[in-house]
Amino acid sequence: MNAKKNVVKGSGTAWVRHTLLLAGAAATLSMSASALAGKANDTLVYASDSEVENISQYHNNLREGVILAHLIWDTLIYRDPKTGDYKPQLATAWKWESPTALVVDLRQGVQFQNGDKFSADDVVFTFNYAVSNESKAVTRQNTDWIKDVEKLGDYKVRINLKRPFPAALEYLAGPLPIYPGVYFKKLGLEGFSKAPIGTGPYKATSVTPGQGVMLVKNPNYFKESPQGQPKIGNIKFVVIPDPETRSAQLMTGAVDWIWRVPADQAESLKTTPKITVQSGETMRVGFLTIDATGTSAPNSPFKDLRVRQAVNYAINRKGIADNLVRGGSQPVYTACFRTQFGCDAKAVINYDYNPAKAKELLAAAGYPNGFDTEIYAYREREFAEAIIGDLHKVGIRARLHYMKFAALLTEYRSGKTPLTFQTWASFSINDASAFTGVYFKGSADDITKDPQLRQWLETADNSVDPAVRKTNYSKSLESISKQAFMAPMFSYSTFYAYNSQLKFQGYPDELPRFYEASWK
Repeated sequence: MNAKKNVVKGSGTAWVRHTLLLAGAAATLSMSASALAGKANDTLVYASDSEVENISQYHNNLREGVILAHLIWDTLIYRDPKTGDYKPQLATAWKWESPTALVVDLRQGVQFQNGDKFSADDVVFTFNYAVSNESKAVTRQNTDWIKDVEKLGDYKVRINLKRPFPAALEYLAGPLPIYPGVYFKKLGLEGFSKAPIGTGPYKATSVTPGQGVMLVKNPNYFKESPQGQPKIGNIKFVVIPDPETRSAQLMTGAVDWIWRVPADQAESLKTTPKITVQSGETMRVGFLTIDATGTSAPNSPFKDLRVRQAVNYAINRKGIADNLVRGGSQPVYTACFRTQFGCDAKAVINYDYNPAKAKELLAAAGYPNGFDTEIYAYREREFAEAIIGDLHKVGIRARLHYMKFAALLTEYRSGKTPLTFQTWASFSINDASAFTGVYFKGSADDITKDPQLRQWLETADNSVDPAVRKTNYSKSLESISKQAFMAPMFSYSTFYAYNSQLKFQGYPDELPRFYEASWK
């Protein structure tokens, strides 16, 4: 039986299990919970499976943190998701003074949610803090192009770059929110994470570990924002790890919006009254990182190129994309997403599903009977299990360690994970630097530590010549593929399911813009 059929069988089993559990859960959950959510209360309750440890976007890698950040804080520049155009947000204008100096004019009359006035001091504080060792930022790859920021006036700053970085505007429009300097320094990082303040369309009124975040519409949100004014009065983020429970609470009305709905559940929910299901491919890529340096175990088989290539040939990318992920998912062979600048799919090897080839490579490497190993994962257990099934067929007997993201990251960065199933959505940044720079440019997440790769990526990231950038990204992607340092597998699709009274639009960058949402 081929992997594709196995995936279909697993999906069918999951559907039966889901149907039974969903019916039971829907019958037992109290309908009174719906009073906590919905149009009548002007409260949008959205549920997800993961919780950020620190709500500060500079201090977490999870998508939930990105979503909350775009509600609470503003960035200097706004990128229109429909056109891709850059528009003024907290900045009103910007100009390159030199290849390493960007002068930015700032918006006047904007207030933080505690009444403090926004000014150049806040921009200077935020970026200089983020790039300092004191900040202990975990998303340092998003700011490592910044040398420092100078105040030129109450509403004008100069951003000094370490070296030319043509993607600067893309980053300023994405994962770099502006914090209130005086307030942050008063509370410190721990206090700020519990009582965050921004200039954004929503204010966080409570942050409760293990439960979620409550937000209320900012009545003083500045009128000139290209995002427009928020429409829904209250937004509540809740953590519900189990997918069947999330679906059941959506059906009872306790929750208004869920995502990452498994494909089989999405099909079932389409037939449910008063629930809308929406789907589409996203920029998120699922991949395996492979311990090429052999730090996870003495005599690790993954130090052998042939073994790493065997892993790539063993995985039925199309079977997983078509039958398990679904919703527009496609096989991926590059360490980036195809729409990102510099993501050259022609430079890489398309490791087609070929178990026989994988077995040949393993035998040539001295493993004719395969070997035992470990694989680590933190989300979509069913995807991880499908990958394990494919590996097992060629003799790579991988035992699953399924854990929370923070615990997995500690193990991974300590070099203890032979194979790690991860995902990356590049913080929705449409530039290859946002993917390759994280995993192959010397950061804590770079377990390969290849000096040639790092050199090519430095050149690609910092050249002002687009042709030079493309050439060096192409060299990097070719090397990653030929050396099989990673096994890119598939793009994610996202199934959204939500209260039919809610007007909502998803985007390929996997950023639910709840400030655009409204009740019908």
